[in-house]
Amino acid sequence: MKIFQPCYDMALRWSRHRHASRYLGGLSFAESMFFPIPPDVMLAPMSLSQPARAWYFALLTTLASVLGGIAGYLLGYFAFDAWILPMIESAGYAHKLDTAMAWFKEYGVWVVFLAGFSPIPYKVFTISAGVLQMAFVPFVIASAVGRGARFFLVAGLMKWGGSAMEDKLRQYIEVLGWLTIGLAVLAYFIIKG
Repeated sequence: MKIFQPCYDMALRWSRHRHASRYLGGLSFAESMFFPIPPDVMLAPMSLSQPARAWYFALLTTLASVLGGIAGYLLGYFAFDAWILPMIESAGYAHKLDTAMAWFKEYGVWVVFLAGFSPIPYKVFTISAGVLQMAFVPFVIASAVGRGARFFLVAGLMKWGGSAMEDKLRQYIEVLGWLTIGLAVLAYFIIKG
């Protein structure tokens, strides 16, 4: 039974929708504050189906993500105790927030660079930065560089891989899907530790 290939085919269809860029921007913005699905699920198939626009999609994703990160920072700064903390606790992210806060205290702005590649969701870092009242300009710069590196890497892999990448993804999508779930579960247990 195939689970991931139908999802992959659906993502490719969505990536060709005339409003796909708007959806990608909205998803990138929302994911930086509260939404659980990362923008890579749209960015990769959009870059794959329209390689000439891959850099545009990566830039759009980066800019929208940084703007969402700024909104997350402001939420953490102004509304953490009254509104955000109860939501984080009910979503089961309290231990991730504690980990992110400890990393901020130890590494400062450098942790935001790594947030783009961390198993801890970026939204936890944006809200934590606001709660800890991290310097705003370094936060924005680190977010742009860290998130941009991730999104341009994804777009570049799809752009340069072309139809060969699409064929390989289609061939191995089930294995990659289960591998990703396995890595997410492993990361969860390591972080929860």
